[in-house]
Amino acid sequence: MADSSTGVKRKYEGKEIEKHEDEGQQARSKQKVTEGKELIDSSSNESKASGKGLVFVTGNKHKLEEVNAILGGKIAVKAESIDLPEFQGEPDFISEAKCREAIKHIEGPVIVEDTCLCFNAFGGLPGPYIKWFLKKLGPAGLHKMLQGFEDKSAYALCTFAYGSGNPGNEIKLFRGKTPGTIVEPRGPIDFGWDPCFQPDDFQQTFAEMPKDIKNKISHRGKALAALSEFLIPAENGFQGFQNF
Repeated sequence: MADSSTGVKRKYEGKEIEKHEDEGQQARSKQKVTEGKELIDSSSNESKASGKGLVFVTGNKHKLEEVNAILGGKIAVKAESIDLPEFQGEPDFISEAKCREAIKHIEGPVIVEDTCLCFNAFGGLPGPYIKWFLKKLGPAGLHKMLQGFEDKSAYALCTFAYGSGNPGNEIKLFRGKTPGTIVEPRGPIDFGWDPCFQPDDFQQTFAEMPKDIKNKISHRGKALAALSEFLIPAENGFQGFQNF
């Protein structure tokens, strides 16, 4: 009886041991899967940092409309209005600084935009400070600034900065430039300095143009085309921002 009892006990203990071994193996396997997933996630292309979609930090509805129109639904974009610091300096510095600041607020891929309107007669000014010039002077005032100058040429420069959401990753910059002339305002006065900027080889100001034409030639359109090429190709590992 003792041997039989011991045998049963041994069998029982054996089951327990086997059971514990199975549980341990499952736990280790699960850990390996988890570690593998983390490894895959951490090594994935930075454009796949989040499945939440691409956030455009802006409070300007017109800019958001243009971004969505230009990207044509290829990338899901939503806007979030965040009060970012007003950095000063060259466009690249401003764009990168704004993007790094935005990453602190957005858990996922983010883009910010910096736009310049540069008068050649002024050596590139107002440049990145056009926002304040426009606010004080309006499109008509911008045109009057060049009244004493024969050279009315200018160029519009747009820089989009993309951040994957990981503060340790490099900020990618995408630029678009459109040359033109500063003219007396024409067209609707509802979107920045569009009424006083006439792009080269066109007889209309940005404000007078059909939106689809403007989006193809504008500084913003060119910068977004470069951003789109970076995010969408399969070789970059991008799967598409579909859902938020």
